[in-house]
Amino acid sequence: MFILVQIVCVIAALIFPDSFRYLVPANISVTLKSIAVPGIMALGVGILMIAGEYDLSVGAQYSLLSIICAEVSNHFMGDIAADPSSALAPFMGMAFALALGVLIGIAHAFITLRFNIPSFITTLGGMLFWKGTTLFVHGSSALRFKPTEPFATLFGGEVGVVHASMIWFLVFAVIFYFLLHHHRMGNHFFAVGGNRNAAVAIGINPVRTKTVAFALAGFMAAFSGIVAASRVGSIQPGGGLGMELQTIAACVIGGFALTGGRGSILGIVLGTALVFTIQDVLLLLRAPAFYFDMFVGALIVLAVVMNTAVRRVRG
Repeated sequence: MFILVQIVCVIAALIFPDSFRYLVPANISVTLKSIAVPGIMALGVGILMIAGEYDLSVGAQYSLLSIICAEVSNHFMGDIAADPSSALAPFMGMAFALALGVLIGIAHAFITLRFNIPSFITTLGGMLFWKGTTLFVHGSSALRFKPTEPFATLFGGEVGVVHASMIWFLVFAVIFYFLLHHHRMGNHFFAVGGNRNAAVAIGINPVRTKTVAFALAGFMAAFSGIVAASRVGSIQPGGGLGMELQTIAACVIGGFALTGGRGSILGIVLGTALVFTIQDVLLLLRAPAFYFDMFVGALIVLAVVMNTAVRRVRG
């Protein structure tokens, strides 16, 4: 499906170069930027889905933890306009936010697994809680985030039409590929998500495995928010809301099973790319914004139907 969409878009851009500017470098750059940040978040969400759990709070964490990173950085003179300025402060803020993301993930895992309640419910409550915490910590106004060098270049720079966020997305995709497909922990994720009882029978600790998956989801939510803030230069307290559904949609479109135990890193990359390629096409066609939700909704249903049919044929 991804290849088909790309072929149609390239042909249309060659036939109508003035009205459908898909191959223009500026459009390619914008598209890659739009893919990268939700793609980074989707890597953590995808690992958690393979382990058989969900996190609906990653969008709220995205906003909260990027604001905390900026607040810590600005407090310790990490703003580029500060006099004197600190090159270390943005990294301090980032480390603090990433650590909080991991702790939030562990807290969600503890509540879900200790009290044996669905992660959907735990993280739905978490989404509302962290959304409220964001407004409590900072309010509803935008927050400036103009970090000093080398942080600004590492997370907000560009190499040609490729933004640093896309490079980070690809780096983490490679890391997660080896973790998921070439490491014992990856086997544990698939095992506990596919058949918890069988995983326990062969000596896998499902509580520890799912806790790691929740922690990774929190870490990646924090990292995606920080990268996005570095690119834009400011943070909107509600900027991450809705991203949790986009990332789950990208994973489902990429072939993930809603029941856990099935998925791949390549599926996350292509699923995310497909979702935001469609968004780009709709923008180029000047279609109303609600068309995007319609197409993504249709894609989710189509992907689930196709995946179910493929599994039945193989079975």
